[in-house]
Amino acid sequence: MITSTSDPRPADFADVRATNLAVVLRFVRGHAPCSRADIAASTGLNKATVSSLVADLIDRRLVRETGLTENRVGRPATMLVLDGSPYAAIGIEVNVDYITAVAVDLSGERLLSWRRSFPGAAGTAGQAMSTVAGIVRRVVTRMAKEERQVLGLTVGVPGLIGTDGTVRIAPNLGWRDADLCGDLTKALRDPGFPVQVDNDANLAALAEHRFGPHAGTANLVYLTGEIGVGAGVILDGRLRRGGQGYGGEIGHIQLDPFGAECRCGRLGCLEAVAGIGAVLEHAAVSPAEVEDELDEVVRLARAGDARTLALLGAVGHNLGKGVALMTNLLNPEVIILGGYYVPLAPWLLPSAEAEARGRTIAPETGGCRIVASTLGYGAAALGGAARVLDSVDSGRLPRVS
Repeated sequence: MITSTSDPRPADFADVRATNLAVVLRFVRGHAPCSRADIAASTGLNKATVSSLVADLIDRRLVRETGLTENRVGRPATMLVLDGSPYAAIGIEVNVDYITAVAVDLSGERLLSWRRSFPGAAGTAGQAMSTVAGIVRRVVTRMAKEERQVLGLTVGVPGLIGTDGTVRIAPNLGWRDADLCGDLTKALRDPGFPVQVDNDANLAALAEHRFGPHAGTANLVYLTGEIGVGAGVILDGRLRRGGQGYGGEIGHIQLDPFGAECRCGRLGCLEAVAGIGAVLEHAAVSPAEVEDELDEVVRLARAGDARTLALLGAVGHNLGKGVALMTNLLNPEVIILGGYYVPLAPWLLPSAEAEARGRTIAPETGGCRIVASTLGYGAAALGGAARVLDSVDSGRLPRVS
């Protein structure tokens, strides 16, 4: 028999109300325009409770009325839609060669999207924190001018992130045990909104699950195609981080014990043989030159250069081995290639798909499709904002002003 370590406690009324507010808010997000009667019929809440909850959400400017509709049996109904215009969620991605910042409103509409070069591999965690803090201040100032309240900030980093927000190790950045979350909160001088740090692949997966063309897919994997390779895993509609938050490090599964050296110090990791570093002609190319060199690779591939096509075919086959591991273990419905993989997808996908089919035990790769992301280089930053919105949907609502 499984027993609890503590006695059950009755739910506090405020907790129940917060939960019900979140239920109504999620329903409006997914079914707007809708009426109070629609909410009551679909959620099981009684009409009086729904009316009270909707009034609360209107007071918080999370929901607004949008007139009457007569296209239904009975009386015309006042319809509800998301509002959220006074609010903003911020996501930032710190990567080896750039920093991206995104702000969205409650509906996911982008309010701004900034990207700047950043020599992450040559800098320290402290320097990155100072740079991020400066960017956040600029974003907050911009939102204040638009009379928007910032609901939260999430920063994505390519590495192992503990549940306390500490960057345990980020090999491609050269960081170890960096308290980015705590230091950033101090640098922002208690900003008045929650600050979180998460793995970049996890956040990119959240962005795809919420905003991408495969939004709502219950079983989805996102593979980062940056200098590093990581996996963000959504199973049964939920992001899976593992016991201590370290899941998804597919880039450091060894494919070839005699292969190229990985930045983690091991040989033949997926990242070393199928990451963007395996595509670049110069392994030590400077961050500012990565996109220029990739543009040249694309140009040569389009021109039918035999050496380039052979290289991309080999990288695609190695990538397919990693995809097969994911399909055999997790049976996702879709695996999304992001980052620098996107412009190379026309040449990587055929060989990756062929390799995955040959190595997956389930017929037709278990129904899994391999596709290129449409969210661009800011997917992890967008996912950082999505994580803030997820917390609102879970009941952490802004207070009535």
